[in-house]
Formats: sequence, structure tokens, C-alpha cells
Amino acid sequence: MAAPGKLLMLENFIDGKFLPCNSYIDSYDPSTGEVYCKVPNSGKEEIEAAVQAARAAFPGWSSKSPQERAQVLTRLADLLEQSLEELAQAESKDQGKTLTMARTVDIPRAVQNFRFFASSVLHHTTECTQMDHLGCLHYTVRTPVGIAGLISPWNLPLYLLTWKMAPAIAAGNTVVAKPSELTSVTAWMLCKLLDKAGVPPGVINIVFGAGPRAGEALVSHPEVPLISFTGSQPTAERITQLSAPHCKKLSLELGGKNPAIIFEDANLEECVPTTIRSSFANQGEICLCTSRIFVQKSIYSEFLKKFVEATRKWKVGIPSDPSACMGALISKEHLEKVRGYIKRAHAEGAHILCGEGIDNLNLPARNQAGYFMLPTVITDIKDESCCMKEEIFGPVTCVVPFESEEEVIRRANGVKYGLAATVWSSNVGRIHRVAKKLQSGLVWTNCWLIRELNLPFGGMKSSGIGREGAKDSHDFFTEIKTITVKHE
Repeated sequence: MAAPGKLLMLENFIDGKFLPCNSYIDSYDPSTGEVYCKVPNSGKEEIEAAVQAARAAFPGWSSKSPQERAQVLTRLADLLEQSLEELAQAESKDQGKTLTMARTVDIPRAVQNFRFFASSVLHHTTECTQMDHLGCLHYTVRTPVGIAGLISPWNLPLYLLTWKMAPAIAAGNTVVAKPSELTSVTAWMLCKLLDKAGVPPGVINIVFGAGPRAGEALVSHPEVPLISFTGSQPTAERITQLSAPHCKKLSLELGGKNPAIIFEDANLEECVPTTIRSSFANQGEICLCTSRIFVQKSIYSEFLKKFVEATRKWKVGIPSDPSACMGALISKEHLEKVRGYIKRAHAEGAHILCGEGIDNLNLPARNQAGYFMLPTVITDIKDESCCMKEEIFGPVTCVVPFESEEEVIRRANGVKYGLAATVWSSNVGRIHRVAKKLQSGLVWTNCWLIRELNLPFGGMKSSGIGREGAKDSHDFFTEIKTITVKHE
């Protein structure tokens, strides 16, 4: 890391070497609003160099056995774990999240991603069928696709980059990755560990820069047959347009407008603190966060009272404060966007019960220009409001009452997204019934964000295309081939 007061200068990592760039983008510390890092403003030239390095490395890497590749992934996981504290400090400063979350979630999950896919790649099986009456044996093989283009977001930077990178290289592909220009530091730090882990030059190339330059150059490159993207729907639409002439394989993990459905028989002692966390964790900057809370009418007042009291205890503070529950939002522009939704809700006649514009936010003098806001609860809002339909991606949630099971299912499904949902009830039959009817790729019942990497992750409708997980990721990063052998 750079010395105090000195700007951190990142470089692209291509063919096993760090290379400077002709121009740079300012990167800000969200907790102070100050520039602290310079990120390469890469374009076609840098992407071309990375693609050529990945192409040259592909024959050697893809010919290694799954066991050999797994050993490299395991060594990389060990090196990340040894650097956990340094990486957590960097992730917290770069993204604005609390240091506690970076230490306990982001970096450990990045480590787990490499360990998990190092193991899972050893256990995939292929199919075989016999046609004795024709003297034929059919079997399938899976082969790596080639160069994988990976575009990862700014909310969980290293965590989500490695979730794509680990299965891609485990399957034998080589990689050209473009992290978000807002949060590039931990990806750059990862590059420093690759040679020590035994990753050959050209297998992993990381090109930094903005979407319209570096991202579009990667997506439209004819030698990159596969794109895995996590981010916004408008960007996904652009990726689809640029990919179409080349018939690329696409995995698109997009946004959500995730409902929590709380029935009158819910255990509020567990429901309230978990729903606080699901609404405001990581400043609400998680695609799985709850932003619409439907509460059955008979317990609506009780829930709302408990929920607002708990929200006011959800401490906003500087990321290094161990008692802080929430840090700073990613950027000044994003903070203004989130505040804009609250202003529109107020203009529509909704009530802001706590948070932005209601309560006071106390911060040290150095952090007054940081991108902080209080967790905010909105009520008396119509389902047609933009705050109930559009992804805000900040610490804002709307709480509304409902009466019947059929009504709440219809309203929960009444948005274009379908990523995640939570259902709170002690009635097991109701839980199964409601979960089945929700248009959502993930449904948690009486809990939130308990993940099993073996199982599919992804959304319905405008929340994306494809799934990620042990089998799904392996299928995406490989091509299946059927071979028929005629024997005498």
C-alpha cells in the first residue's frame, strides 16, 4: 500500500507483469471524499494485450489436469488467507464498508471461493449411454471454453471477482478480468500473489478501467467467447448488444427488489434483527438486500415500532470503528441518487420514520465530506412508487401492510426483478406454499443470506440470466461435447 499522504498508483497485470497505463482515473476514499488512488484508464490496446496473453497461455493451462489446477487454487487461497488483514484494510478503505465486514465476510469468502472450486472441480462426472443393438457407445466430455471475460462490481469487490475467477480457471480457462474502476485495489493486490501460487503468466490478466472503454473493448472482442458479469441491468443490456454478433456465452447477475414477507405468526425476536441486517448490511449495497417489507396487518404496528427502534441503533460510523454497523456509500454520485429516492417518496406523501432528513448523523470532522447516510425507513407508500419498484441499492427500505397470503404473493411478484425473497412464518405448510409461488431465484425462510455454494445462485426476470454455483459455474465455464464410438 502507499505511504500515508501519497497516492496509490495501480497498474494493469498482463502476461504475469505489471504494466503502466497512459492515463488514469481518480479513485476516492468514500469515508473522506478524498482522492487516494489512481486507477488505469485502460482501453482497446490494453484489452488486446491481455487477450493475446490469455490466448497464448490457454493451451498449457487447459492441458493441466484438474488436480494440478486445484493445487494452484489451493495455494492461492492460502496466500489470500495469510494476507487477510492487509486485504480487509484495503477493501474497507476502497469501498467504504466496515472493516469488520471486510474481515469477516469479504476476504474470508474470497478465500473460500478458491478452496471450494479447487475441490468441486475434482468431483464433476460425465454421462455415458450404450446402444448395444447398434454397436455404439455414447459419452460426454466437458472442455474449457477458452478466454473468460469477467466483469465484477464495486459492492463486494474481491469476493465477487474471485467467485467468477475461481471456477473459470479451475475448469481450464484463462481469464481477462475488469474489476469496477471504483474498487480496484484488492484485485491489484491479488495479482501480486499469482506467481507465488504457481499461476502461469497469461492465465489471469487484470485490466483496470471504466466500462465504456475497457469493459466494452473486452465484451466486443471476437476472441473472448464468454462473459460473466455482475452489475446493473442497463449495463447488461449493453453487454448483450455488443455480444450478440459473436454469439458469446453470457452469465448476467443483475439487480433485485427483494421482498420480505412477514406473517402474523413470525417470531419477531428473530425476524426484526435479521430483517434489519438484510435491509442495511454493507450500506444496503448488496443485490440480495431487502428493500420491500410486507407485514401482515395484525402485527404491522408492533413490527414497525420494534423495527424503527432497532434501525436507530444500527450505528453509522467510520469504517475502522469496530462498533459501526454501517460505513460509507461508494460514491458522491451514488449517495445523491439514494437521497433522491427518499426525496421522491416524501414528495409522493410517504412518511420517513427514521434516518435521512429525520435523525442526526454524527461523524468526526475529517469524515464530514464522506458519503455517509443513516439507515432510512419509509411507510405509507404505494406499490406503484419508484421506491417500491426500482433498485435503490442503499440503506433504504419500505414497510407496508398486507392482509392475505394471495394478496402479498401478487404484490411481491409485481416488480420486474426476481432475485431473492425472505418469508417469515412458523407455519411450515405456508412457507413451502409461498416459497413455491414467489418469482424469485432464492427464497430464505426465517433466515437471510445463508449460502450453500453447491447450489444455484441467480435470479428470474430482469434479475439476470444463468446461475452460479458448483455445477452451474462448471457448466458455464465449459463446453459439453457428445462423442459416439461405433465398435465392431
